Amino acid sequence: MAGSVNITAATVDPALLDLPWNLPLEEWSNEHIALLPKGISRHLVRFANLSGYVIAIKETTAEMAQREYDMLRTLQRLDVPCVDPVAVIKNRTDEDGTPLNAALVTRHLKFSLPYRALFSQTLRPDTATRLVDALAVLLVRLHIVGFFWGDVSLSNTLFRRDAGAFAAYLVDAETGQLYEGGLSNGQRENDLEIARVNIAGELMDLEAGGRADEELDPVRVSDGIVAAYRSLWKELTGSESFSSSERWRISERVERLNELGFDIEELAIKTSEEGTKVRIQPKVVDAGHHQRRLLRLTGLDTGENQARRLLNDLDSYAATLGKEGLDEEAMAHEWLMRVFEPVIRAIPADLKGKLEPAEVFHQLLEHRWFMSQKEGRDVPLAEALTSYINDILRHRRDEATVIAPPTETISIPVLGGAADDDDEDDWRSKV
Repeated sequence: MAGSVNITAATVDPALLDLPWNLPLEEWSNEHIALLPKGISRHLVRFANLSGYVIAIKETTAEMAQREYDMLRTLQRLDVPCVDPVAVIKNRTDEDGTPLNAALVTRHLKFSLPYRALFSQTLRPDTATRLVDALAVLLVRLHIVGFFWGDVSLSNTLFRRDAGAFAAYLVDAETGQLYEGGLSNGQRENDLEIARVNIAGELMDLEAGGRADEELDPVRVSDGIVAAYRSLWKELTGSESFSSSERWRISERVERLNELGFDIEELAIKTSEEGTKVRIQPKVVDAGHHQRRLLRLTGLDTGENQARRLLNDLDSYAATLGKEGLDEEAMAHEWLMRVFEPVIRAIPADLKGKLEPAEVFHQLLEHRWFMSQKEGRDVPLAEALTSYINDILRHRRDEATVIAPPTETISIPVLGGAADDDDEDDWRSKV
């Protein structure tokens, strides 16, 4: 007879008890398994349906499962992008009483994909670069809170679309270690070298399998994470000296960090003994500047780039109506009621799983811009919405819970210049 399993969780979902924990994960039937694209893992990982959502189950040792569960909960409290830990399942045995591996249960991150599922046939160089840039941002955020990853790779990361870019989320934390005193330069450089080597290997693997564009250079792309990481780290933590007559540079530094999506909780400012030099250094930084502003104003919880784009539209709405001087929260509420929510409600029910609402709105704004450039007029939002639904959204595969083969990434021309007639055709082929 199978023994009683032990479940460790902050809040236990009773439906967990209905899963066949007395069977090795590889023997679970299709009745429980959800078909989602998987990344590469040293352990067996399967997806399962639970109470209307999807969970990822990883078989490992009891000690490792508990350690990773605790680490993910800690990272969540530190506001680091990572998967949501659900439970640890221990004391598993089969019907004959033979012990089975423990399992870590995490919640599948909706609208997220492993890097191999972000392209349909071949990985393009610009897509690979955006993935690496997103991973660099995640690595900086982890290092700021004192987390040494130890196994940085594309495979241990999930990616969500974020207004033409990507946002990266940590998936595998079993090799990680949190240091209260922060990381040394040597530890950070070690993680960075691990990332460079792993990414090069992963891209070479795709290249060997014929799944990478012939123009993609795995070494150059993997070297890119080093450059992106160091540039961002310096901007966020580096000190800066200037003449006391140039105090405007303090505000400029803050605005620059805000544009990168980071807030400053504390800013250390020191003057020299002569009183002619000012030295500033951000002491504590946190990501999500635009996310928090949008959340505060509208209640919408989005990606950072999506938040920036929606806020730009909100500001444009206020300027168009000549209402810039009105209360910001009242203006945001009006924009939400009259612009954003009507767009989302207009999406047919059978298409709502294609993309998350903020990404739909972002793509609609892009589509409207292309239409306006091509037709030489200001296309109304309602007209653009009809075109976007019928010509673009309807032809996408669902990304709420993607079943292979997945879609390719978005590649959008830089806005602001004259639009080539083929630009949107090229964009449509990639969304």
